[in-house]
Amino acid sequence: MADPSRKEALERAAREWREKVLDPSLKRAGEREGVVGASSSEPSLLSTPSDVADTDYLRDVGFPGQYPFTRGIQATMYRGRLWTMRQYAGFGTSEETNQRFRYLLEQGQTGLSMAFDLPTQIGYDSDNPMAEGEVGKVGVAIDSLQDMETCFAGIPLDKVSTSMTINAPASVLLAMYMVAGEKQGVAPEKLSGTSQNDVLKEYVARGTYIFPPKPSLRLAADLIAYCSKHAPRWNPISISGYHMRDAGCTAAEEIGFTFANAIAYMDAVLAQGLKIDDFAPRISWIFNTHNNFLEEVAKYRALRRAWARLLKERYGAQKPESMMLRTHTQTGGSTLTAQQPENNIARAAIQNLAAVLGGVQSIALSCYDEALAIPTEKAQRIALRTQQVIAYETGAAETVDPLGGSYYVESLTNALESQASALMKQVEDMGGAVAAIESGFYQQRIQESAYRYQKEIERGERVIVGVNRFTEGNEGTAPRFQVDPRVGKEQRARLARLRAGRDKAAITAALVRLKDAARDPKAPLMPEIVSAVRAYATIGEICDTLRGTFGEYQPPTVI
Repeated sequence: MADPSRKEALERAAREWREKVLDPSLKRAGEREGVVGASSSEPSLLSTPSDVADTDYLRDVGFPGQYPFTRGIQATMYRGRLWTMRQYAGFGTSEETNQRFRYLLEQGQTGLSMAFDLPTQIGYDSDNPMAEGEVGKVGVAIDSLQDMETCFAGIPLDKVSTSMTINAPASVLLAMYMVAGEKQGVAPEKLSGTSQNDVLKEYVARGTYIFPPKPSLRLAADLIAYCSKHAPRWNPISISGYHMRDAGCTAAEEIGFTFANAIAYMDAVLAQGLKIDDFAPRISWIFNTHNNFLEEVAKYRALRRAWARLLKERYGAQKPESMMLRTHTQTGGSTLTAQQPENNIARAAIQNLAAVLGGVQSIALSCYDEALAIPTEKAQRIALRTQQVIAYETGAAETVDPLGGSYYVESLTNALESQASALMKQVEDMGGAVAAIESGFYQQRIQESAYRYQKEIERGERVIVGVNRFTEGNEGTAPRFQVDPRVGKEQRARLARLRAGRDKAAITAALVRLKDAARDPKAPLMPEIVSAVRAYATIGEICDTLRGTFGEYQPPTVI
């Protein structure tokens, strides 16, 4: 489209088509009701080369495995290696979770993703009054190193990668995993996997925070610095757009807010004296795949390009690996419906295919019954089989970036990158991610997007099959998984036995050292956390020590 005469000819032809073909068609029949576009743009009836006239192929698109990585971070993508199939799992006791992990691996899953219960996520032991009624409910209860050892009994930690969806106490859980590895004879440098460790989004979208943003940022940066030296194969942070998208933000806001958070983390690590190329190659991500198929494909392309440009232009990264955005995705939990829950199998399959065509590295499907409870074994198997059908039967993995060059996909890629960049600039002008979160800006923006989306559903403008259209009156439910009520009692008894048999002096000494380190803004925290874990200090004891120094976060009121 660089040739002005060709551009003019196309524009003339487009006007003629509109006048002679499109307008009469619209006048005669119009468009159907409920045409809803991507979350970040108006519906596009037709895209042409004019929509990508300013796109330079070599500068903006390029080839897979090369900057700006729009078409993928590996030259061969899935022709060389399929994405990691990593279903999210964990519930009840460590013994039950160990059994589920083994089952999924036997069914062909290629990585583990560990779900923790709410008390673990916010740093409470199972016998804390705040944990009453929540032990083992939405994930596994991990009180101490003993529980972590049991979770991975018989699973060689040098042969499997593990993702941990844990944020505020991420350092504690990774310390437990590392020491559990040591007890298997696996050194930390041989462990592979990911700690989510993205606490900033907790203040915005989930609420499983413990400490205020600044000490939380310190903890996250400390873990990144520690892993760069001691666990080089471990991804010490998985910066998350997933939860903000599930809370209601648009695709462009998912990119913009997540990258603004990433800037805060990177700046905090750089302040510890590391260079960008020391740790950027191990930054990983988790994003959310929703139902607008082509927007989701474009989103992953825009993410890779925008990240590559940010690292090269703002941070001066030299290693290509520093500029490669490697991401896990989970299909959209908020898109699941309790009504006609079997429809969620189709939703997850479509979202899975969008993520594959978008070029992600790891995928978990939200199971069809997750709108009702944590997944049954059957639901987990169906989700895994869905991934396997797409991988081995559809041909989607045989060609790199097969939708690259689509006028619509390329124009959506450009639009998403542009909108996200504008939002990042707005956050930066406010003083960065921490200041924007503390002011409630993120929260307000996401609430507005969520409200707009919900009103579209309520007015019938956005169709949700089985919810506001194609209902049957009695929608039915799927069989619900129930956590055995004995779990809380058993976990508390297990914890009591642990407390009775520990070296109390060793624990007291380790916690005192941790408290002293927390009081010194320049002291590394991870070595002291590892020491406390090794002595079988509990997650509650470690987090309470830090609470005593850092305090607890109180959220702003967002109206």
